[in-house]
Amino acid sequence: MTVRAVIFDWGGTLTPWHTVDHDTLWREVCTPHFPENADQVAAAIRAAEQAFWQASEESQRSGTLTEIFDQAGMTPTEAFLASYFEAWDAHTFTDPDAVPLLKQLRKRGIKVGVLSNTMWPRGAHERVFRRDAVLDLIDGAVYSSEIPWTKPHPEAFRAAMAAVGVDDPAACVFVGDRPYDDVHGAKRAGMRAVLIPHSAVPPFDEVTPDAVITRLADLLAHLDAWSAPEP
Repeated sequence: MTVRAVIFDWGGTLTPWHTVDHDTLWREVCTPHFPENADQVAAAIRAAEQAFWQASEESQRSGTLTEIFDQAGMTPTEAFLASYFEAWDAHTFTDPDAVPLLKQLRKRGIKVGVLSNTMWPRGAHERVFRRDAVLDLIDGAVYSSEIPWTKPHPEAFRAAMAAVGVDDPAACVFVGDRPYDDVHGAKRAGMRAVLIPHSAVPPFDEVTPDAVITRLADLLAHLDAWSAPEP
């Protein structure tokens, strides 16, 4: 079947994976805003953040950054939030392969989507995509902070399909770096799934991706093969 849409994970996929020291990041963000108790505030936020991700893994329940701060017992100022997102700038640069790939997809009439498990609001992601000249190449995006579910819940994938205006999962390809959330979730929803592996993500051997690629630029060859007419 002709591929009509490609939907991408964000962190570890459109943004290359690397390890981030979250404890240090939160301390650095908190220090100028809470000079007397920065370590305690940072530890409370980090604990709430870890609890959110654990709940997401166990129940596929989504959450927001506001809920994280509420759980930590603090109300962030605009200046604090600006410091937080600026601290992530060095960790969010889009893969150099992404822009040429997305342009090729658009040239071929293939819709481009994003589906990310995230506590961030839409505006924070769009700031990153705008900075890296990606935003105008995305036809639709779904962030779990805006819906009740996280991947691998099928409804998260259906929401992403709706965002790009495609209703047949067999015509969609999902690209992600997590065997359980991305590959298992996409295939359970009826999509093809492409894995970009890296060693920091736990394996999930109960599902096999339709393709494994080491860089985004390798995706086009698989799309061509899947869209080729039957002999």
